[in-house]
Amino acid sequence: MSGLGKTYLSNMLRDSVQVMGGQAGAGGWFHYSVDYRIGTRYMNEYIADNFKREAMKVPLLRELLMTDSVYIASNITFNNLAPLSTYLGKPGDPARGGIAFEEYQRRQAQHAQAEISAMLDVPRFVERAQNIYGYQNFICDTSGSICEVVDAENPQDPVMQALAGNQLLVWIKGSDAHKAELARRFDRSPKPMYYRPDFLLKLWAEYLDLQGKSATSVDPDAFLRFGYARLLDHRQPRYAAMARWGITVTAEEVAQVKSPADFDDMIATALERTNNHA
Repeated sequence: MSGLGKTYLSNMLRDSVQVMGGQAGAGGWFHYSVDYRIGTRYMNEYIADNFKREAMKVPLLRELLMTDSVYIASNITFNNLAPLSTYLGKPGDPARGGIAFEEYQRRQAQHAQAEISAMLDVPRFVERAQNIYGYQNFICDTSGSICEVVDAENPQDPVMQALAGNQLLVWIKGSDAHKAELARRFDRSPKPMYYRPDFLLKLWAEYLDLQGKSATSVDPDAFLRFGYARLLDHRQPRYAAMARWGITVTAEEVAQVKSPADFDDMIATALERTNNHA
């Protein structure tokens, strides 16, 4: 899940420059961010069009857009994915920043397809990183929702096959204490999440029934808070199924990693632990 250390590790490895054979970077790490790839390659037009749709409501901006006098685009970075989150949105009362539930479902479906496509790009980027830039190490910083778009119980799942055939899958497993902290952090600042369609429908119906409200009067942030703890529980067995394709480390172990050497040691320990239990 977001907040357990995926991007921390990726940034740390990417920013560590090693020199091997006189070539700077040859021993470093190529950082492939799935969320960045989603936002810049597969959902970029959706995001930009949403900005333009809002801008068209302002007379001055409408005139400038209609005459090609201004250019509107998102500025997604590895550490700022706000344009993507803003586009995914939250269902509920439009006066409180919500969007219609049907539109929310449509954007969720777009995100699912984009995430699958971004994951299937990994083998090609592994090759590009090595052949073009000379990187011998590659880290794929996945989205927390990866477990929602794969079927790890299916040995023929195309995304799982593509990943496991090119990378070592590593699950960062959080404890109950981490779960509580993630929930507290989310409660302070709710953000859009991806839900499997069947789980989302069940969650939405449960919330409407519990609150006795219509879809258009729901507080969007309140709904996200309601769903987050349930989402943590829902995803846990899906992550565990994915972990059987690779190895597991704990969030406590990740917190101790301060350098690429620490990272290597953590992975080596996890591999040995896995082999001893095989």
